[in-house]
Amino acid sequence: MPRFIISLACPDRPGIVHAITGALLAAGGNIIESQQYGSAETGTFFLRVEVETAGGRAALEERLTPVREAFDMRLELHSSAAPLRTLILCSTAEHAVNELLFQRRSGSLPIDVPLVVSNHDALRPLAEFHGVPFERIEVTPQTKPEAEARILELIEEHDIELVVLARYMQILSDDLCRALAGRAINIHHSFLPSFKGARPYHQAHERGVKLIGATAHYVTADLDEGPIIDQDVVRVRHDRTPAQLVERGRTVEAQTLARAVRWHAERRVLLDGHRTVVFD
Repeated sequence: MPRFIISLACPDRPGIVHAITGALLAAGGNIIESQQYGSAETGTFFLRVEVETAGGRAALEERLTPVREAFDMRLELHSSAAPLRTLILCSTAEHAVNELLFQRRSGSLPIDVPLVVSNHDALRPLAEFHGVPFERIEVTPQTKPEAEARILELIEEHDIELVVLARYMQILSDDLCRALAGRAINIHHSFLPSFKGARPYHQAHERGVKLIGATAHYVTADLDEGPIIDQDVVRVRHDRTPAQLVERGRTVEAQTLARAVRWHAERRVLLDGHRTVVFD
């Protein structure tokens, strides 16, 4: 039977789970997975349910619509079989792009990547190796508005649902950030706000840092301050060179980004103000 994912957020009050499960039962649904959370800080209730039903999408929508209206829900219904159409933005670093394309190719990441876009040509061979079309969009201070307009055209043309900044070394304009709100993910080293600028791992090495890591978050106009989806760290010894720190950092960046993309693609991430609820 076809499977669907239902994710919702609404003001917390009694009867929400009862109403949802009752609607699913009436639609002939069988619950495969269910997770819920009530935020004491915002008074919001969050729920993610995966369900299978012979009645299909129409039956679920018919039964869920009155529940959504009664509880003032932000409710989404998606087929669990449909991969998320994803645009990858990158520059010259290959580790994050390769991890995403490898996991997508091996079937462990439920995304469809119709295009890789970069402001350089360095990763064209990597995209072609994975069988993904590649387009270069050069970005300069003078051409940035035209470049971002082209990115938006590609998003529309390819029906893109998620944009991933896989070490894309360009700052998006406020307008583009707003256009991609809630559907663009970035990755950066987790030293921030310390060790800003160039050669952060070398700066960290000079300070004797013993933990390095990465942060995956949604893109907002506040640079590198969007709602955090996932973070990870690894320990490093005093005798590691800056080059070894960079290598460890690349690995944790790639894995953290891929995990955040997978959770988003599986509809496991819900926004709770400036925070996220992640049903991993």
